[in-house]
Order: sequence, then C-alpha cells, then structure tokens
Amino acid sequence: MAVKKAAAKIIAPVGPPSRLSKLLESLKSGHQPQLADVKGLKLKYAYRNDHWGARHFVKNDLPRITYLNPKVKVEVDKALKTREEVWKPEMVVELRDGTKRTIDMDKKWSSTIYEELMEVGGGSAWAQWKEERIAAGLPIVEIPRPKAKATQSTPETPLPFRINPLKTGAAAMLP
Repeated sequence: MAVKKAAAKIIAPVGPPSRLSKLLESLKSGHQPQLADVKGLKLKYAYRNDHWGARHFVKNDLPRITYLNPKVKVEVDKALKTREEVWKPEMVVELRDGTKRTIDMDKKWSSTIYEELMEVGGGSAWAQWKEERIAAGLPIVEIPRPKAKATQSTPETPLPFRINPLKTGAAAMLP
C-alpha cells in the first residue's frame, strides 16, 4: 500500500492583529536599547499629581528596556505625593563597575529621559545609532506626539437626533 503524505495547510490568522502581536511589535520597534554597561536602574516618581514625563517613560520605554536587557535589575518606586509636596523624580543608574549616576527626570519629556539614559549606559551601539540618525537628518529619538482629539459633529455630519445647546443632560436630546 502506498502511503500518501498530505501537505499541511498553514492557516493565516483572519481579522485584526492580536493584543500579544501588537505588544511584541511595540517591544521590538524603534531603537533597540542595549544597556551593556548597566547593572541596575532605580526609579522614583509620583504615581499621581505630577511627574508626567517619568510616568510616560515607565509606561512606554521601560518595557522595551527590560525586555531587551533581562539581566538589568529594575526597581520602580511610585510614591504617594500630594499637590503641596515638592520633590523631584529621579533615576539612579548603577553601572557594572560599581559607579552610580543620577538622572533628574523633573519636567522632561520621556524621549529626553530615554536619551539621557542611553548616554549613560548605551555604549558604542548608542553612539553608532546617533551618528546614523544625524547623518540621515532624523531626530535621534522620536518625540511622542499627542493623540488627535475627537472632532465635534458638524452640520455636514448630522446626528440621528438634534442636540439643543440651551438644555443639559438628557433634556438636551428631547424635542
């Protein structure tokens, strides 16, 4: 008897990309932050009321850094801060040779914080990245852009009902 080998069909996923594939794409996109000289990072910032650049850095850049540098020990301290208190967020970078450098994250964009971290621990790969970007006439690090705000409805795009601007709440939709 002859045995027939069936060709395996590869089924391509149908529909939008999964959440996991989007996450992996964001981790691998842009500059690949290799921190060969860094042993550990300690960040301290307010989790509310202040320190917007530090919070944005932790949300968007730190996952890529920890994904690509699994040996770097990262400690994040999100402290409670009232509006009356005044203290600055900081990042302490511990290098492999035992020295520590402090990066002030107060009133800075996350892209600026990222650049300063890479200047401290990025090494030759970071220097090469900077040279290539400058030679191409591009910014060293992409500056985050704010999301576009939702537009108000205009007369060209009528709603299924009219909203009375003189009334508020549910009454604004009543005739």
